[in-house]
This record gives sequence, structure tokens and C-alpha cells, in this order.
Amino acid sequence: MNALGAPIDLIQPPRLIFGRGTAAEAGRWLASHGIRRPMVVTDTFNAARVGGLDLPGDPLVWGDLAGEPTTDDLARVVAAAEQAGVDAVIGFGGGSSMDLAKLVAVLPGSGQSFSEVVGAERVAGRKLPIVQVPTTAGTGSEVGTRALVTDVAALAKCAVQSRHMLADLAVVDPDLALGMPRSITVATGVDALAHCVEAFTNRKAHPVIDLYALEGIRLVGLWLAKAADDGHDPDARAGMALASLYGGYCLGPVNTAGGHAVSYPLGARYHVAHGAANALIFPHVLAFNAPATPDRTAAILEALGLPVSTDSAKVFDAANDWCVRLGCEMRMSAFGVPADDLPAMAGEAHAIRRLLDNNPRDLAEADILSIYRAAF
Repeated sequence: MNALGAPIDLIQPPRLIFGRGTAAEAGRWLASHGIRRPMVVTDTFNAARVGGLDLPGDPLVWGDLAGEPTTDDLARVVAAAEQAGVDAVIGFGGGSSMDLAKLVAVLPGSGQSFSEVVGAERVAGRKLPIVQVPTTAGTGSEVGTRALVTDVAALAKCAVQSRHMLADLAVVDPDLALGMPRSITVATGVDALAHCVEAFTNRKAHPVIDLYALEGIRLVGLWLAKAADDGHDPDARAGMALASLYGGYCLGPVNTAGGHAVSYPLGARYHVAHGAANALIFPHVLAFNAPATPDRTAAILEALGLPVSTDSAKVFDAANDWCVRLGCEMRMSAFGVPADDLPAMAGEAHAIRRLLDNNPRDLAEADILSIYRAAF
């Protein structure tokens, strides 16, 4: 973990608007920049709510996203953007919509294929302004430079990271999440928590990001159960929106670690929602890492309002019970994962070095398999 004076590179949107009732600021910003043909990348539910953005000109609403983005989705949305000749892109929805919007801003007319930009800083540039408007409180993608897309042929999540995909404007309006179902509230909320926890216990952990991470954890502990119990509680939605934003700030300079790597095969292979997969894995990796980060593990439990311990078994029980109380599904078998596939999944997770190399304790392939079996 990095000392106080260690170098860090913070890249954040030049403008962020946060607050209840601010969604229409997206359209005002676009209009002030002369945009006439903006494209909204969204999902089937949020396509009906685009009017609240007050978009200028003749907007194109692409609302065909039904789940987490795949290479098939990407091909379709890029083709639509090229055909329509759009002059800006808005990500409106959860992380899936916002991630696709980033790629729509850089791929059309670039001469680059998706496979050519997978990895870090391989994007040649972009021509379209990007506005990001989250409707859930989970990924923090609105302030990040990464996009995740599942390669349907390889059954693997591929990450593109580029400064060119940073939003020009992020508008975080907590009211957009009012009425969100409990299951989505919880899954996205635990995803926000995982971003903060994995950054806080990361080998690259930095004092600047620790501030965001620990406060994000505290906000989740204070507000997630309330948001789940009352989908129309504006304070709870605002608290979770802020927690998600802080988690997004954690992702850029530090990123996630073992928890996300271990959870990825669940989404890539079996289409388990990203947040649900993270929730299932969260107690296992937190407990596994406890011997390597005892003080930080104790601080995480305290921030969540849970019994403080550095003993792995007690850490697991506290975190697992918390997830169960929220209503998370904590058994892999409930998602239709075949037991025979666990070894192959462990191999796939172990290969995600960009995340596992951040983990404070080495996660061997056998360790990952043990976690899968314990969670099965």
C-alpha cells in the first residue's frame, strides 16, 4: 500500500453536477455546446424516461440494451450511431449503458475494432462529446475511463481503459433511482461497496483514495438498507448515489482486486448480474484478505456498523449475515451454476491479472476454487 507521498494520477470529469432534480442539466449542457443530434444509449426501461433529460435537437434513443453489454450489443449500437450521424452521446442508465456510451464515442469512424482497443490506452481518440447520467447507485461509471463488455465468443469480460472515454459532463441525480426495485437497489449498492472495499484493501491503496473509499463504505452502511426497505426515501437514494460516486473515484487510480476477478466468470458464463455476483463473493474475499489487511478489515466492518474483528471466520460471518439481511442470494447453485464448471471458472478468474495483481493477498487458482465451492 502506498505511502502518503507516493505518486497518484487522478483523472475526473471536468464538470460534475450532483443533486436532486438535476437530470435536465444534461440537455442544457448539450444545447449550450450546439448539439443537434445526440444519441442516448440506454436500456429498455430507461428509454421511456429520456424526456427528463431535456435533450436538444432531434435525439436518437437507442434503448435495446437488455442486460450487461456484449460484443453483439456493441456492434449494433455502433452501427446505429454511424448510420444516424450523431454529434454527441449520452449514457443513461446503469454501468452497462454508460460503458457502451463510452465506446460509441470512440469507435464509429475510428478505423479501430473493439478487439484493437481492449486493454489500457489503446484508443486512438474520439470525436463525440460524452455526457453520463446514472440511474442506479452502483458502478460509478459516470466518472471513470473504463468500459466492460462481454465477448460472447470467448465468454469473458473485456476491459477497455482510455482517457478518451472520460465524460465531459457527469450528472448524478439521485431522484432517478426513486422507486428502483429492492433487488436492483441491493445488487448495485453492494457493487458500490465492493469498489470502495477493494480499493481500500488494495496493494495500490493510496491515502487520497482512502478518503473516498472509507466514506463510501460508511455511506453504504448508513443508507443501503434504508434504500432497500423504502424505494422512495430521497435521503437514502442521495446517500447511495454519493457512495456510488465515491466508488467510481476509487476505480481510476486504484481499481478493484480479487473480489471482482472472482465474480467475473459468474457474469460472463451464466449472466449473473454484476452486483449480485459481487455480493455473493464479497464476504469470502473480505475474509480471505483479512490476515493481510487486519486493520483495514476492521475499519471496513466498523464503517458498515458490523461487529469488528480481524479473525477470518468472524469477518466472513459478519459480512455474510449483512448480505443475507439485505436479501442477497448467497449460493452459486441458485443461479444455475453447474458444480462441474467450478474448476474452469477458477482458471478463468485466476487469469484476470489486471485485478488479481492488486489483491493484498495472493489468490492462487486453488484458493479461488475453494471460494467457489464454499459459496456453491
